[in-house]
Amino acid sequence: MSRLRGRLRSSLWPLPVLAVVLAIGLGIGLPALDQALEQPGGEHPLTFVFGGGPTVARDVLAAIAGSLISVTGLTFSFTVVALQLSSSQHSPRLLQTFVTDRVVQTTLASLVGTFVYALTVLRTVRTEQSEGSAFVPRLAVTVGFVLAVLSVVGLILFLGHLARSLRVESMLRDVSVEAHATFERELPHDSPDTAEPPFPLPATPGTVVPASGSGFVVDADGPGIARAAEQAGALVVLARRIGDSVVAGTPLAHVWAHPPGTSVDLAAVEEALREGVRLGFERTPERDVAYSLRKSVDITVRALSPGTNDPTTAVHGLSHISALLGELVTRPLRPAVQRDAAGAARFVLPQWNASGLVQQGLEEPLQFAGGQPAVLRRLAALLRELAYRAPDGLLDGELLRHAQRVVDLAGDSTAIESAETEQWMVTLHEALAGRWPAGT
Repeated sequence: MSRLRGRLRSSLWPLPVLAVVLAIGLGIGLPALDQALEQPGGEHPLTFVFGGGPTVARDVLAAIAGSLISVTGLTFSFTVVALQLSSSQHSPRLLQTFVTDRVVQTTLASLVGTFVYALTVLRTVRTEQSEGSAFVPRLAVTVGFVLAVLSVVGLILFLGHLARSLRVESMLRDVSVEAHATFERELPHDSPDTAEPPFPLPATPGTVVPASGSGFVVDADGPGIARAAEQAGALVVLARRIGDSVVAGTPLAHVWAHPPGTSVDLAAVEEALREGVRLGFERTPERDVAYSLRKSVDITVRALSPGTNDPTTAVHGLSHISALLGELVTRPLRPAVQRDAAGAARFVLPQWNASGLVQQGLEEPLQFAGGQPAVLRRLAALLRELAYRAPDGLLDGELLRHAQRVVDLAGDSTAIESAETEQWMVTLHEALAGRWPAGT
């Protein structure tokens, strides 16, 4: 069920399809209600409803249907072109955020829903010449007019939302919101100081289960695989994290007999892995805690490319990277272990560690930050912020190595004074010690 919800949430079509179904139902039901309410002579008990004849009603409904389908196609064509240009400048993965945007989904649903409603009602309008007795679904036509007005208002709001969404600051904000939602779903809230130690793997080599397909690991049914492993007498450790790339024929998991020395139903474990581990053609933010960080890094690196040369955007991107890394290192990053009723581990899903996340967040910005004083200053500030938030001793050596590289880059490629770079190191050591003096 969670997998289905994730797919629906990440697709553009569910809301528009639901709107089409509702529009058909409404377009059939309201004319039937009109017929039930209609009085002799064609009078209608509701005074506020449409008052024109069959020809005018057909013209109104045809105008609504024709104009809305044209506007829908034109608007979303321009939108896709604008987003393509924006994604080529910042990151192609931002198109995924557009697809999951509720404003986009709701706007498309209202436009196509009103179009289908107008067509459905149009088929019920009868003239005396063609049908023998005239019938105008007055309430249905009135509702169609109201829906058309609401669709126009929604279109105006959508265009304003799109203009805001195409700004890089809005993109970075959306990525951060997406990341925090993933953290809440996937990472525990207890302090890293109280986290259980890393899962100890058996000393003996395990049996390798190769992947039957290629793609990115986007989901793993931990409870289902654990149940199958218990029945097969096995401990299963996935060889890839959520978000990692898998190539067919390479190890997907390692399997050990549990208890040791017993036989394992390897065929049952392989079947459970085929059904429980879902591979996709692209990474998704549903369970991948590093994916939003990857998007922020992409935006930052694109801003530092010679073709773009936008250090201000890079500085903003580094601020978001700092916030994401700061939250990640304050949570216990440990493998997800599924256990049986007796407490024995049956399935282990590996997780990112703090060092790997810091490397992903800083490696590429450092590669392209040479000659950019503002970017190097923001990198030094990022390392200080991270040092202050990280638990004692977790990242000290890692942060000091990155800081030395920032200092070396500043000395080799900019005119930043050595006194300033020395102060970067001083404030970093203060932050590692848990101190942030006033005025610094």
